[in-house]
Amino acid sequence: MFSQRLSSTPRGARLARNLALNQLHTWGIPYGTDVSDAVGAIVAELAANAVLHGRVPGRDFELRLALLAGGVRVEVADTRSGPPRPPAPGAVRPPRPLDEHGRGFVLVDALADRWEVLDREPPGKTVRAEVDLPQWIAERISK
Repeated sequence: MFSQRLSSTPRGARLARNLALNQLHTWGIPYGTDVSDAVGAIVAELAANAVLHGRVPGRDFELRLALLAGGVRVEVADTRSGPPRPPAPGAVRPPRPLDEHGRGFVLVDALADRWEVLDREPPGKTVRAEVDLPQWIAERISK
């Protein structure tokens, strides 16, 4: 398990992605693999959302990663309980072609094998996403 609190700033969001990619590499999931790229993009989107939409002044967001038997779990938690609330899986609507925003959860929905939005205590929410490992990485890590 990897866990890190980060400042709710654009710099914190960038750092979250870099920390995630480094942790995956440490666990034996090489840079540039499909899993590494998918997790990196998911962390980048969820961290950016935590900074833009989940920010409460003076409070950080948290990144948690877990290496599971057959995949990687990503969790990004912020301290905002009220609106805006992320869409539920299956309720993600693609943006119109000229919209400047609204692609983050489209990417998460496309890249994650499973994901959900959870309420957390103290107030706030956690977005959890999982990416399955291909057999060759799972076998390599289990050795």
